[in-house]
Amino acid sequence: MNVDQSALIQELAPTGRLRAALNFGNQVLVQRADDGSAKGITPALAMELGRRLGLEVDFVPYKRAEDVFETRNDGVWDVCFLANEPVRAAEIAFTAPYVSIAGVYAVPQVSPFSDLASVDKPGVRIGVGKGSAYDLFLTRTLKQVEFVRIESATGIPALLIEGKADVAAGIRQPMEEFIASTPGYRILAEPFMEIKQAMALPNGRRLAADYLKRFVEDVKASGFVRDVLDRNGQKDVAVAPPVSVA
Repeated sequence: MNVDQSALIQELAPTGRLRAALNFGNQVLVQRADDGSAKGITPALAMELGRRLGLEVDFVPYKRAEDVFETRNDGVWDVCFLANEPVRAAEIAFTAPYVSIAGVYAVPQVSPFSDLASVDKPGVRIGVGKGSAYDLFLTRTLKQVEFVRIESATGIPALLIEGKADVAAGIRQPMEEFIASTPGYRILAEPFMEIKQAMALPNGRRLAADYLKRFVEDVKASGFVRDVLDRNGQKDVAVAPPVSVA
């Protein structure tokens, strides 16, 4: 990538350090190591970006994707890792996705739900993480259900157990962990969406945005993304397909 390095760094990391927002609410992408440090694909991508640009990296931790998005104009982070949703894409500049994660429904074993269409009915209560990519998507696409929104996505299964929701919506991997550890529940076979996880940065940074798009395509093509996912126990997470960058 032939760019003016000094101009790129000034635009991408104006403080002289790369500040990367990490959403610890998505445990597929970032986890806590035994020593409390961050591990997973998003911190690895941030560190690799910093290495290539000769920048020290600071992680800015968040509990929810919504919190990352809401601070987009506060000048507290330079790059973030979020699912590309239209509401967000109107406010921040996304790359193409680096991974794709399935959004699925978990339901009680004895429930009548058999497919996606059977869920979108009057009176059906769907538990979602407030402001998550799947909350935004389902709010836009489902017209008859009632949403039960909670602050932390980790509490969604409890809504089913406590009878506060009829359906729990979330990311496949943690939902499968819930099903495996809690008898009496199942996952509908068909995902309700593919969550396209991408890198992003504040609008108005064209040089940095172009560089970041090429960076994402390079780490996908080189096998970097696949290797990090595999080493962190995420072998079932799909690397997004390549995208041509002009």
